[in-house]
Amino acid sequence: MNASWLTSDAAVLPHALRRRAAQHPERTLVVFEDGARWTYEQTLRESERVALALRRLGVGKGDRVLSWLPTGPDALRVWFGVNLLGAVLVPLNTAYRGGLLEHSVALSGARVAVVHAGLADRLDAVERAELTDVVVVGDEAAIDGVRTHAASVLDAAAVSEDERWPQVMPWDPYAVVLTSGTTGPSKGVVCSYAQLSACADAAFADSFGADDRYLVTLPLFHAGGTIGVNAAVVLGGSVALSSGFRTGEFWELVRATEPTHVTLLGVMATFLSKQEPSPADRAHPLRRVFMIPLSDAAAFSARFGVDVVAMYNMTEVSIPIISAPNPAADGTSGRVRAGMEARLVDEHDIEVPEGAVGELVVRGTAPWTIATEYLGRPEATAAAWRNGWFHTGDAFRRVDGEYFFVDRMGDTIRRRGENISSFEVENEIVAHPSVAEVAIVATPSPDGEDEVLAVIAPAPGRSVDVAELIEFIRPRMAHFMVPRFYRLLDELPKTPTSKVQKHALREAGVTADTIDREDLGVRIRQEHIGADRQARR
Repeated sequence: MNASWLTSDAAVLPHALRRRAAQHPERTLVVFEDGARWTYEQTLRESERVALALRRLGVGKGDRVLSWLPTGPDALRVWFGVNLLGAVLVPLNTAYRGGLLEHSVALSGARVAVVHAGLADRLDAVERAELTDVVVVGDEAAIDGVRTHAASVLDAAAVSEDERWPQVMPWDPYAVVLTSGTTGPSKGVVCSYAQLSACADAAFADSFGADDRYLVTLPLFHAGGTIGVNAAVVLGGSVALSSGFRTGEFWELVRATEPTHVTLLGVMATFLSKQEPSPADRAHPLRRVFMIPLSDAAAFSARFGVDVVAMYNMTEVSIPIISAPNPAADGTSGRVRAGMEARLVDEHDIEVPEGAVGELVVRGTAPWTIATEYLGRPEATAAAWRNGWFHTGDAFRRVDGEYFFVDRMGDTIRRRGENISSFEVENEIVAHPSVAEVAIVATPSPDGEDEVLAVIAPAPGRSVDVAELIEFIRPRMAHFMVPRFYRLLDELPKTPTSKVQKHALREAGVTADTIDREDLGVRIRQEHIGADRQARR
């Protein structure tokens, strides 16, 4: 597809929705978890009513509107309604409360919010900055110091055929998407329509059409949740909207909603792979799975009968790296796609040699395909977008044009003079059948530098024998990578977007229930080839 479409009306969600509703009014656009369906025309009408209601509350083009709703019909029609007005959606994580919620409300600068009734008491408990009007979806709720409105206001407006809507351009922002806040207050990423549709072009254009359906497994306050929805609208397919990923219900949901495409983020693919094999493993309509990060693609593809595509993305960019289906290179994130440029650089932005580890920096060849700023954070904006490149904060290695993720720059561990990739250690430990997920973090060593702490959640119905696990991983990694400390938890702490909160695990450190492998009598020493001596551990 020619990249010029990214600066045309075709890349702009409100225009694409109107065009599709006019062309195919009765075609299904959304299948909800309860079996309800919205056509293109119905989706447009629901969204227009919301737009008119927000206009009556004073919302105009360029204004930011908070949406604090669980994934479902209301979250979808509020998103689309905000954009029909040329306004900017600020979707909030439904787990927010306290200081993080207060920070996000203030950062948004929004005067109007649409909030689920079950969350209203949290909003009432914090400072509400510039908010003047809150529409409460669900039961009635009063929030001190603002005008509250019942959800019925969103349905009261009659939409006339000659209603005039603002002109929205590809470079206009559709949303301010807040980062996960795993290491501190969330940053607001200002994202354009062109950036959103560049993701559709990168991931979907070669395989997605009118008969295809994308299963949304991520919340609509997450960039990964919005990408597939927008792709369906601009490319003319449909979506199945789920309230979240649940391992035991995933294939049942797939068979009920009949998607052809899905994204499995983080440990989702691992959880599915560790379920007991079933004769029904291939009895489903899925054809393509986007896997981030790439797990054992060949095994997953063979077992479930799907094509697996690896990719790399973050809220600020538009899938700069993506693989062909079923990549042969183990662990690859793919290659730089058309329309993007990438380099791996050191701390001075000097390109590192082939095969060396460096920070990934990217830029688009088409305008507006990378986010332009962090809202209200000029220093953070300047730090990320320096020397003409966006700095991802992620370490990669490039071999023969393939990009391999190594770690977040802040998550690498220094032990005994060696740099350790937490990601690489995690991949080897999670290969053990009793391990559902693992996070590797640094913990202070009495000898200086770091020791390696593995925080592990067992697979359902299994227990982890640490001594046996160590024997499993020893031949799979260098001696200095084998963790010294092991902590077992029922579940790792995560954000609602399935990212492990490593900062919390680092802060907890070595707890009373942590197992030290040296207390088990396990000491790991380096083997010196051709020498009779061994280095100290």
